[in-house]
Amino acid sequence: MKKNIIFLSIIAAMTLYGCKKTEIQHETEPGININNLDLSVVPGNDFYRYACGGWMDNHPLKPEYARYGTFDELREKSQNQVKELIDELSHTENEFGSVAQKIGDLYSLAMDEERLNKEGAAPIQFYLDKLKGLNEKSEISNILATMLRDGYNPFFSPYVYADDRNSSINIFHISQGGYSMGDRDYYIEKDERSRELRTKYIELIEKLFILSGFNEEESKQASRVVMSVETRLAKAAFSREELRDPTANYHKVSIAELAKLVPEIDWNTYFQTIGIGTIEDLNVAQIEPLKEVNEVLTEYTVQDIQYYLMWNVILSATSFLSDEFSETAFEFYGKTVSGREKQHERWKRAIGVIDGTLGEAVGQLYAKKYFPPAAKEKMLDLVNNLQTALGERINNLEWMGEDTKEKAIEKLGTFHVKVGYPDKWRDYTGLKISKEDSYWKNILRSNNFDFDFMISKFNQPVDKDEWLMNVQTVNAYYNPVTNEICFPAAILQPPFFNMDADDAVNYGAIGVVIGHEMTHGFDDQGRQFDKNGNLSDWWTEEDAKRFNEKAQVLVDFFDNIVVLDTVHANGRFTLGENIADNGGLQVSWQAYQNTLKGSDTPTSIDGYTDAQRFFLAYAAVWAGNIRDEEILHLTKVDPHSLSKWRVNGALPHIDVWYNAFEVTPDNELYIPKQERASIW
Repeated sequence: MKKNIIFLSIIAAMTLYGCKKTEIQHETEPGININNLDLSVVPGNDFYRYACGGWMDNHPLKPEYARYGTFDELREKSQNQVKELIDELSHTENEFGSVAQKIGDLYSLAMDEERLNKEGAAPIQFYLDKLKGLNEKSEISNILATMLRDGYNPFFSPYVYADDRNSSINIFHISQGGYSMGDRDYYIEKDERSRELRTKYIELIEKLFILSGFNEEESKQASRVVMSVETRLAKAAFSREELRDPTANYHKVSIAELAKLVPEIDWNTYFQTIGIGTIEDLNVAQIEPLKEVNEVLTEYTVQDIQYYLMWNVILSATSFLSDEFSETAFEFYGKTVSGREKQHERWKRAIGVIDGTLGEAVGQLYAKKYFPPAAKEKMLDLVNNLQTALGERINNLEWMGEDTKEKAIEKLGTFHVKVGYPDKWRDYTGLKISKEDSYWKNILRSNNFDFDFMISKFNQPVDKDEWLMNVQTVNAYYNPVTNEICFPAAILQPPFFNMDADDAVNYGAIGVVIGHEMTHGFDDQGRQFDKNGNLSDWWTEEDAKRFNEKAQVLVDFFDNIVVLDTVHANGRFTLGENIADNGGLQVSWQAYQNTLKGSDTPTSIDGYTDAQRFFLAYAAVWAGNIRDEEILHLTKVDPHSLSKWRVNGALPHIDVWYNAFEVTPDNELYIPKQERASIW
C-alpha cells in the first residue's frame, strides 16, 4: 500500500474462465431497519447506541473477530460471493496456464490442510539455507536485493511509485521499516501493555525459529538479535503523527548521496540485482531511519544479520506453512494484540490470499456477476451531485480567500473518478501457479511476478487508470498524487448503497462515503497536493493559517475523547479522517438538499423524517462490536477514529443533526455552536 493513499477497500472475462452468465438475484432491503435501533436511548446522549444498538445486540462478536461491524458483514458477503465464483471454476476442466487454472489450483493448495501439515517447514528450508550461506558483509547488498524481489523488506521498505513533486512519472522510493511487532511505539513505550507485547513477541520469535528447525539455544539467540535490531530501527523511525507530513517525508537524493547515507550497502549492486540498472536519484522518505540501518549493518555480526534476515522469511511464511506456524503467529498477532479467540476459517484465509495474488482476475468475474450497470450509473450521478455540492461550499467559505478558492475549485474539477471496476484488466499470463510445488513456493513466484510488474513502471509515466484496490474489496480511497477517488463494486451494496432505498438514506450512507473521499483531497495531507497531484503549496499563507486553526478544533476535540479506561483518542493522528468525516457529512447533506429544490419535503417513512433517515443511515454504516484489546490496538495504529466516535464524535459538529433529533444543551453530546468544527 503506497504511503499517500487514503482509505475509508465482463463478457470477455467470462468466456476466458469458461463460466456462463448468471443473472443477479435481487433482494429488496429496507433503507432503515428499525430492528437495528435501540429506542431506549436518547439520541442526543448516545446517538451511536440509539442508531446501532439493535444491530450490536443481534450481532455479538464471533470468536474469529477482534471487531465485527457492518463493514465486516459486507466483507463476509463479498467473501462468500468470491467463494461461489471459485467453486464454479473448480467444477470445470481448465487449461494449464489459464487464469481459471491459476485461481483454482492456488485455492486448492491453500485448502490442502493435510499436505501443509505434512510438509511443515520443509518448503522454506532452501531459502533459510541460502541465508545461512551469508559469509561476508560484502554479500549483503545482493541478498537484500534478492529478498526484495521475493517480497521481503528487511531494514527498510523500497517501492516504485509516483514522484510526489512530479506526479506524472514513477520513481524509486525508500521508506522506513524493518520492524514487525505491529507498531513503532510498542518497542519504545514503557506502559504495561507495551512491555507485555515485547515479552510475547520474543516468545513468538523463539517458537517460530524452533518450528523452522533451529535448536533452543539458536532460537533464543535469534530472538535477542531480532528484538535488538528491530528496537533500534523503531527508535529511529518517524512516529505515525510525523508520517502525516508529506513535505517532511520527501527527500530527493542522488545515488552518490545515498551511498554516503548508507555506505554499508553497495547500491550499484543492489539496483542491478533488482533489475533497475542505472538510477540517478530517488526519494528517501525518512533520512534518520536509513542512517540507523547503516549503523546496524556496521555494528552487528554476520551471524546476527543472518538471524534477522531469516526472521523476515519465517514470519512472512507462517500463513503458507503448517497449522503449527499459522497458529503460533495467530497467538501473538490475533490473540495478544487484538483479542481474537480463533483464526478465520481456512477458506476465508485462502480467498484473502487469492485476492492478493490474482485479485483483478477474480474482480472480472465479480463485477460481471454482482455489479449491475444501473448501480454504476446511479453512483456516477451521486458523485456528480457531491462534486457540485462541494464546489458550492468552497465558493461560500467565509474563511478562505478568492485566490485559494479558485485553485480549490480547479482541483475539485479535475478529480479522476473510478466506480465499480477498471476499464482495463491486469494480464496474469506470466504468473505460474502449479500444484506440483508447495503453497509457499507459489506465493514466492507470485511475489516475483508482482515485483516485476512494479519495477516495470520505474521511470515510466504514471498510469492514472490503474486501480489500487480490488473490485471485490469493501472499501474506498482517495489518492492525492493522481487526484482520484475510487469506489469498488463490493462497497456499493447495502447498507452503503441501496438501489431500493430513498435518497435520504443513500445520501446519508454512500453519499457521505463519496463526500469523505472527496474531502480527503482537502484534508491536512491532501490539501498539500495540487490539481495535478504534485506536492505543492498552492495556498496563501493566511488561508493556510486559517485552515490549521479550524483543523485544531478537531484535534483538540478528539484528543479529549477517552476510548478505554484512561486511554485517549489521538486527534492529531486521526485528523485527516476526522476532517473527511466532517466534510463528507456537510457536503452530502447539501447535495441531498439540492435534489429537493423545487419539490415538496419528502414524507416521513416509518415515522422518521428524511433528515433523521439521513443520519440514521450514516450511523448504520459504523455499527459494530469491538474487543478492548482491539480498541487499544486501533487507537495506536489506525488513522481512522473508532466506529463509535465516527458517529458520536462527528455528528455533534453538524448543525442540522441537532434540529433533526431535537438535541439540546441538556444532552450529553451537545457542543455549543461556537465550538463546533466546520471546515469544508
